[in-house]
This record gives sequence, structure tokens and C-alpha cells, in this order.
Amino acid sequence: MVRASQATTFSASAYFDDRGPHGTAQPITERVNPHSRPIVSYFFPKGVGEFHYGERHPMKPHRLTLTNALVMGYGLDKQIHHIYNPRPATQVELEMYHDHDYVEFLSRVTPNNQNEMRHLIDTFNCVEDCPIFAEMYDFCRMYAGASLAGARKLCSGTCDTAINWSGGLHHAKRGEASGFCYVNDIVLAILELLRYHPRVLYIDIDIHHGDGVELAFYHSNRVMTVSFHKYTGEFFPGTGKVDDNGANLGKHFCLNVPLQDGIDDEMYLTVFKTVIEDTVTAFRPTAIVLQCGADSLGCDRLGAFNLSIAAHGECVNFVRKFNVPLLVLGGGGYTIKNVSRCWTYETAVLVGAEIPDELPATIYDPFFRDSQWKLHPPLTGRVENQNTPASLQKITISIRNKLRYLQGAPSVAMQEIPPDLEGLLADEDKNQEERDEERGTGFAGESRSDRCISRHEYFEGDNDVDQDDCPPLSGPKRHSISSSARKPRTKRTRGRGRGRASGGNGREEGEEVDEPGGPSSTKPGKTRGRIRSRAKPRGRVAERDKDVEDMDADVGGEPESGFEPATPVDVDIDV
Repeated sequence: MVRASQATTFSASAYFDDRGPHGTAQPITERVNPHSRPIVSYFFPKGVGEFHYGERHPMKPHRLTLTNALVMGYGLDKQIHHIYNPRPATQVELEMYHDHDYVEFLSRVTPNNQNEMRHLIDTFNCVEDCPIFAEMYDFCRMYAGASLAGARKLCSGTCDTAINWSGGLHHAKRGEASGFCYVNDIVLAILELLRYHPRVLYIDIDIHHGDGVELAFYHSNRVMTVSFHKYTGEFFPGTGKVDDNGANLGKHFCLNVPLQDGIDDEMYLTVFKTVIEDTVTAFRPTAIVLQCGADSLGCDRLGAFNLSIAAHGECVNFVRKFNVPLLVLGGGGYTIKNVSRCWTYETAVLVGAEIPDELPATIYDPFFRDSQWKLHPPLTGRVENQNTPASLQKITISIRNKLRYLQGAPSVAMQEIPPDLEGLLADEDKNQEERDEERGTGFAGESRSDRCISRHEYFEGDNDVDQDDCPPLSGPKRHSISSSARKPRTKRTRGRGRGRASGGNGREEGEEVDEPGGPSSTKPGKTRGRIRSRAKPRGRVAERDKDVEDMDADVGGEPESGFEPATPVDVDIDV
């Protein structure tokens, strides 16, 4: 029976709102070509949006239902390669990171028995922000199982991008709940990725600091965490200073970008792109986990930034373009109509589809009536921007200085360290034969390093016995083979002579040669006389005029001015 005061009942009302002059987006009908773009997998545990934290609690899992409705309403399911309803995580999988006692507590506690377990509730911090609600353990297993499934798909190479908007609960610790989060699915997913990937980069654009993930990998150099968040010292969770950058092996592998209220699109995108590009260049991740908390949007119930949905999506698009296996997760976000619009838009960005500004017709049209069913409504109620270009530049410079401490990406073979400068210069002063003898006398002299350009030219290298490098001397001089010109070791150059040189006097090496008409004298230092051996280097014929005159003087012709004919001597050459 309907009362007279009731004009209509709920069942008699229109199924969809009458939008009047405002248009309705038509769903995409064209299916994606499996090989035309990167493979995207979408994970949505059935029923994950039906849980309820409490009447006045800001966390509303119903936002996941709205997001999924908009994704399907736009027809983005035709553009997604694979859509999964993943199985819940098991207790063993949850204990990959969390303590056994804590997981046991989550599995046993219910609203009916919470009074009997009050001492454990206080121990595991399930108070106020983290209340005990019906089927809480099932909810945790669902969103954690979806993140683990996405990580496994990335490790197996069956997809390039995995999306799980139900995940991204980044505050949960190993043995306690924190900040609406009970199980840290991000840490579990990263641990799964580390089974295959040597380096994982975690990026957090939630307005709250990702303290749970940072703490889990604070001492690891295989996971680099980068968090963009509001920091005042009092804003939850109160961590995330720019000076917090890891410890032990994880030193400098933890980066924090603390921001103030009211940051706008331009400032946020500038600092985000600068920091992320420098981080990817230095760390070279093989997989990326991106937490897309939507409480950094403007007009959020718990946030204080002025970001638009387009700017939030541009951060996702910038990370996507690195073409690295990518796991995209949800996170915070407490104005559910904005959260669902944001994550729907970012789903379109990840699959490479363009969607109109008008929202599709869904059964949840009343949620978007005040914004006239637009995907990108104008931002109202802006917060005063307390960030300055100078403060953001200071943060950026600080981050770059920290990245300079990375001695190459970990788990990557380093290049050979070059020798010291003194040793390098000492090696350059030695000729090839001396360097060969240092490695072993068996190979000394076995290679020829002459730089002869023309076949009939004299060789003018350091080892040439015919090299003329002494200045012309005036008057008759005595020529001698000095000890500096004679090497202490036997020369084993192949093909440089035929035994002993022919000639008359039969003197030993080092004996002085008296030239007629001149007194006996010895030249100090490194001087080479014009002494010619009858055994010339094989295949080398003198054609220069100056050398022809020298040869004529040796065989009794007219000598050069200022020189007497040189007397042949015996020269030992080993072959």
C-alpha cells in the first residue's frame, strides 16, 4: 500500500537520469587487436566493492564498483586484452611478508567476538582508523590476491601492464594495521616481482606518505621507493622527510618528495617528471609498481592538493611511456565520485583509448548529477598554494644529489676499472717489444709494428738500425757504438740481417773506430754514428738522394762534407 504523501515509489522512478541537454558517451564497440599495442590485464575480484568499513568511515570500497561500472560503460573492456576475477590470496601467501600471529588474528576476529579479543585488537592496532568489520579477512584476501595475480602475469610475460584498482593499501606494516590498511598487497606484489626481476621501482602519488612500503624495503637496494606526498610533520602518517633515504644496503634507494598544501597541476607535473626521469635513468628498473592514490585530487575529503584528473592521469601516462612491465594499483581516495572518474580515465590512458568527456549511462548516474555527468568537471574550492618554485627546485636538487651516490644499478655487472694515470703513462713510454717482454720473453720480438708507408722507403721507426737522428758534425770525428745505443738484451728480430756483416777489421762490438786523420775520441751520451752494415733490411731499397750519397761514401765514393768514409765493423745479429 502506497501512502498518499508518496507520489511514486523507488521502483517506479526512472532507471537512468534524464540528462536533458547533456550528452551521453557511447561505449566503444571495436575490439582491440591483440598485437597492435602493449598487452593490458585488468583484475577485478567479484564482490570486492560490497564491503563496508562503517557508517562514518571515509574509506568506501563501493568506489571500486563505481569505477568498474564506468570502465564497462565506456566499453573499455573491448580494449583490454584480458579481464580476470582472481582467486583470493592464501594465508601462506599473506605470510610471505606479514607475521603469522597477525594473519591468524585477522582470520579469527569478527565484530561478534571483538570484545573477547580486545587485547589483541590493541596489539595489532585495529582501532579507530582500522575498525573490525564483517568479513574483513575476506576483503584483505581479495585485494591482495588480485595484486599477486598481476605480479605473476608480469613475471610470466603474458602481459605488459596489470591493473588492480582494489589494491594499493600502502600503510599496513608487517605486524599491525595502519591507515585503513590491513594487508600490504604492494609489498606482497613486489616480493613476487623480485622472484624474476632484479630491480623494482615503486612510485607513490597518494597524498599520504607510503610508509609501509618504504619500511619493508628500507634496507634493500633492489627496490627503490619514490613517494610524492604532503608533509607537515603532523599530517598522517607523519613520515616522509626528504632526508629519509634508506639504510645499510638500501642507503640512497629511498626517495621522498614532501609537498605542501595547494600544489597545482603545473608544479606537480614538473617535479614529478623531473624526479622520475632521473630515477629511472639512474636505477634502471626492470619492473615498476605505481600506486595511484586519488586523494591527491582536488576537493578530496581528506586531501589538500589542487590536482585535476587530467594531471593525475598524465603522471600515469608518463610512467607508461618507459615501456617497462607495469603494475598499476589503487590506493587512497575518499570522494568516491572523483575516485571512480579518475581511475576510469587512467584505465583509458593505459589501454591507449580516447574517451569523451561525457560519462556513459550507468545505474549510478545520480552520483554524478551535480557535475552534469562530466568526466573532467571543473575544480572548485581551490586550496591556497603554499609551494613555491624555489622550494620545489631545492627538493629536486636534493633528489639529484642523492641519485649521484648510486654506483650503477645493483645486480648489474660493473665495467672494468681503468688503470691509474701513472701506470697508464708508464705503459705509453715503452715500445711494443718491451711490453711483450714484460708479458713473457717467449713472444718478444715476434710481432712487427713498423709504420712503413711506401714499400721502397727507409724504415724510420725506433727499431731501425739505419735511423739517422744525429746532427751533422763539423770536422773529422771518431764514431763509436755507445752503450746507450746498444740494448743489453739480444735482438731477435726476424729477417733483419744475415749473420755477421762483411768487412775488413773484425773488431768486436763497442770498439772504437779510428778514422784517418782524426784523433781518438769518444762521444758521450746517446749518439749514433753513420756506421753501415753490409746486411741491409730485407726488401728495403734506398731511393732518396741523401741516402744514395751516404752509400757512395761508404763504398769509397765522395764523402759528405764534414765526414770521412766510415769503416765497416762487425755487427752481431741473431736470426
